Amino acid sequence: GWAGGYPEIVKENELFERYYRELGIVPAGEWDAFMAALREPLPATLRITGYRSHAREILHCLKEKYFRELQDLEVDGQKVEMPQSLSWYPEELAWHTNLSRKILRKSPQLEKFHQFLVSETECGNISRQEAVSMIPPLLLNVSPHHKASLEYNILDMCAAPGSKTAQLIEMLHADMNVPFPSGFVIANDVDNKRCYLLVHQAKRLNSPCIMVVNHDASSIPNLQIDVDGRKEILFYDRILCDVPCSGDGTMRKNIDVWKKWTTQNSLQLHGLQLRIATRGVEQLAEGGRMVYSTCSLNPIENEAVIASLLEKSQGALELADVSSELPGLKRMPGITKWKVMLKDGQWFEEWKDVPSNRQTQIRPTMFPVKDEEKLKAMNLERCLRILPHHQNTGGFFVAVLIKKSPMPWNKRQPKVHQKLPQRTGDTEVTAANSGNGSDCIVEEPTLAENEESKKMQELQNLDTEQSKKEGVCGPPPSKKMKLFGFKEDPFVFLPEDDPLFIPIQKFYALDPSFPKMNLLTRTQEGKKRQLYMVSKELRNVLLNNSEKMKVINTGIKVWSRNSDGEQFGCAFRLAQEGIYTLYPFIHARIINVCIEDVKILLTQENPFLSKFSSETQKKVKDMAMGSIVLKYDPDPEKPHDLQCPIVLCGWQGKTSLRAFVPKNERLHYLRMMGVEVFKAKRKEEDLEDKTEEEVQHRLVQTEETMDVEEKEHDLVPKMEAEIGEESSQSPVKSSTMEIENKIEDLDQSSKNANTHVSQEDKGTDASNVKD
Repeated sequence: GWAGGYPEIVKENELFERYYRELGIVPAGEWDAFMAALREPLPATLRITGYRSHAREILHCLKEKYFRELQDLEVDGQKVEMPQSLSWYPEELAWHTNLSRKILRKSPQLEKFHQFLVSETECGNISRQEAVSMIPPLLLNVSPHHKASLEYNILDMCAAPGSKTAQLIEMLHADMNVPFPSGFVIANDVDNKRCYLLVHQAKRLNSPCIMVVNHDASSIPNLQIDVDGRKEILFYDRILCDVPCSGDGTMRKNIDVWKKWTTQNSLQLHGLQLRIATRGVEQLAEGGRMVYSTCSLNPIENEAVIASLLEKSQGALELADVSSELPGLKRMPGITKWKVMLKDGQWFEEWKDVPSNRQTQIRPTMFPVKDEEKLKAMNLERCLRILPHHQNTGGFFVAVLIKKSPMPWNKRQPKVHQKLPQRTGDTEVTAANSGNGSDCIVEEPTLAENEESKKMQELQNLDTEQSKKEGVCGPPPSKKMKLFGFKEDPFVFLPEDDPLFIPIQKFYALDPSFPKMNLLTRTQEGKKRQLYMVSKELRNVLLNNSEKMKVINTGIKVWSRNSDGEQFGCAFRLAQEGIYTLYPFIHARIINVCIEDVKILLTQENPFLSKFSSETQKKVKDMAMGSIVLKYDPDPEKPHDLQCPIVLCGWQGKTSLRAFVPKNERLHYLRMMGVEVFKAKRKEEDLEDKTEEEVQHRLVQTEETMDVEEKEHDLVPKMEAEIGEESSQSPVKSSTMEIENKIEDLDQSSKNANTHVSQEDKGTDASNVKD
């Protein structure tokens, strides 16, 4: 039959059923329930961002408002089940519901809930993430129990689209009182385009401790760091190895898998999965933990990879027993016996049975270990497989590996020596690529090579040292590393004596402990328009690896240049993205505001000072015009008010006070304060009628009503803040529809008007456009 113009996919695959029945991964008597679950749509699941102090407020809002509205609701004749928290996810921060994405998008009764989910997702406060996808980061044991962050250097090898990466960032920031947690997340993906999706996901969390890189995970380079003046290889404390897979555990959401599934997919992916996993354990620190995961049920992609890795590790690796972790999660143990099947249905139990003409398709590492003693020592039952019918999820496989000693082919740790950029990677450990576990030791260059290239090395070292003194990390060379996609701008750290920083330090009275050496820009020439910030650990990585690493994005924007900003005492205004990182170091230009003031700031575009409380008016009376910090602290004696602190970027004019906050963040704070911000969908023709001429006319009218100093204020940061220039004098008590309409109108004006400031904004970070 046909549905919506597409032929309906029949959820049947005889080869799939034959294969998994024979392997026996589903307990006896549960096969029908297993297949029935696979044919049902996957429940929608969401996760509340756990590292912000207002996670409790979002949870309260969800439970007391939106979930209550779902009670006794029917959609298309089907009763909506009340959302349930995932019993195994800590602190009730993950929920699932039987509402499909289609129902959420199309049903008028659920429009408020859907708008809430979309808006909060864009803010980074909620992630719509499959339940089983949440498991691997939890099993990495980063900052357990959400206590103060410890030092963890984390590598996410195949990170896109980034939901697991986001979880790892949250765990680093478990203690929000620490602006720069020790440690970082390096998120890698081989696909250049997917890297930008990854950047978009990571940027929602506004962390200075994340770096996105673009490499083949199976040959990701060794990085160097400077430790007390000497070069050392960077080993990671935690590695997430969520490898590409056949995806037969995703049949409930990717129904194409039903007709495309064949055993050939797993046979083709096994070698790549083993190479990536091997490269991962090579870069894992001793005592470190690596989580290997797939969304496949197939042992060829799962237990076979783990068994092969354990065998060639010769005792350097062991499977961790995680049976007591994530209580409440139903799981099946890993299996120890399996067979290999070709797509024509032919089975093989041992490598010796495989005919020579099939030995390119089937490899020895795909078969289980025959030596019973070896097999027992591997403890493959410590792996865990999630079956869809046990907890109404997708299918998934996870194994947690602990590194006890260096890998056999790394017994002598590689010595770090200066290399010419064009030779980068020549001496990388490549045992992962050999696939046979043969010994492979990093060799020193020969005497002849040293003599031949000595002068060139000296010249190169001088250039490298000079670049590091200047804090310049240019894009990597084209030789020895194929680069695809956009050409990235360089990362240029501000020199210690940069005159640019002096007025900033004075204007905001920055604490002496402020790590100004961590400030960077993305240009070596012309005016610096944006200032970004990274943690000191990522600065170390950037400065020592620019010649071998393709960095797509890192850092968080903390200041943006104002045209003519010098007249206000500082050419740079604060950026909302980085305010929670900067705030602990700022000692001037902070205005504490009450909750009513916050509502005015978030619902009116350019309110006069007379609208604010008398306390606020007194505080700003003697303060110079320019960028300010607006801080709300909760009052414990008013439990019905918002009980989490808020820090906003603002601008003080001669007679007005405004907030520079993106639209979705405005809506988020208003929701948390109990202000209803739901708006019915507009007709498409209403938006189409909003022509460019009308937008221009509105901007001209707005300019005429603005204060003199606001006319001179740079238009670029207004565009960046995603708010327009429409003045609003409506009271806070105006209808909730009006509040949403104003914010929506301001946002639309900004987007349309942005075409008229493109030339002025050319200096902004190129990656912002790519996001």
